[in-house]
Amino acid sequence: MSSVLSRLNPQLASLPVYIPGKPIDQVAREHGLDPAGIIKLASNENPLGPSPKALAAMQSALPHMHLYPDGSSHDLKAALASAQGVEPANLVLGNGSNEVLELVAHAFLSPGDEVVVSQYCFAVYPIITALMGARLVTVPALPGFAADIPGMLQAITPRTKAVFLANPNNPTGTLTSREDVAQLLAEVPSDVLLVLDEAYVEFLTDSIDLLPLIRAGVHDNLLLTRTFSKIFGLAGLRLGYGIGSPGLISALEKVRQPFNINSVAQAGAVAALQDSEHIRQTRQNNRAGLEYLERSCAELGLEIVPSHANFILVKVGNGAGVFQALQKQGVITRPMGSYQLPDWLRVSVGTAAENQRFIAALRNIPGR
Repeated sequence: MSSVLSRLNPQLASLPVYIPGKPIDQVAREHGLDPAGIIKLASNENPLGPSPKALAAMQSALPHMHLYPDGSSHDLKAALASAQGVEPANLVLGNGSNEVLELVAHAFLSPGDEVVVSQYCFAVYPIITALMGARLVTVPALPGFAADIPGMLQAITPRTKAVFLANPNNPTGTLTSREDVAQLLAEVPSDVLLVLDEAYVEFLTDSIDLLPLIRAGVHDNLLLTRTFSKIFGLAGLRLGYGIGSPGLISALEKVRQPFNINSVAQAGAVAALQDSEHIRQTRQNNRAGLEYLERSCAELGLEIVPSHANFILVKVGNGAGVFQALQKQGVITRPMGSYQLPDWLRVSVGTAAENQRFIAALRNIPGR
């Protein structure tokens, strides 16, 4: 007798699986540790936590949880549009920016289509490509892990439906130059969607501002994706957004699930947008943390990739082994084997005390 499992979509057999950073409670169970003594530097979360204004707004929303959320997220879109200087029609909201990327896949990709990415790209791009039965075209990175923009442009064929590029990139922390971004905008064909993933854009001191292109109504094939998970400290709410032309956004709205943004997330995000002091403190902590981690790793003789985000990529030798040894000391990092970087760890910037503890734990590993 045949099984229902034999009728699964065939692409599931080879679908990559996203591997998240280990939760604190899981590490505590595995190693017999007190959860209160564990620090997590694995998922690029904001070590300062959410904005106090966001916490108060979320608390105020809780008595209304028996009601469905505003399916259009009117107030949040209005606040976000005002903050970005665009119109609400330029915005689509997602359950994390990951969902926005998945909306792109549903709206654009079919079996036989091609998607162009850079080597060491964010893991979700291959997943959504495989989910739709499309073909991933991976262009080797340049020395230093930077994306090869001319190479990506050369990889575009008549079958190419989309090009994905994170800037800054996760997990490498590298930044595509202003000149290379301009070349992408100029040379990606108008019938190919260019998705620039800007999850870490708020950490840049000299960002490449592409919003004027959206406001001017040019580049209908450009989609910017951003998130509330990083600098805003709302990763647990799962909220991201895309910015593009009204026509493109309207198409993505057709494949969006109704009520995908819950009421607590909407309330918290509106308040977070208004807390400029929390954003300032987060940037300040991140700059100081990056400088400390990069300097300390260099003192230990470890190779790093200069970062433009809120994490560093550090070469430790046996990445999986060092990852396990750090966990036993109550420090969670992110091994990079799934990115074909088995000698490396990705380490999120924490508080000053957390960063110091990571370096101390690294020093304690025998034979490192």
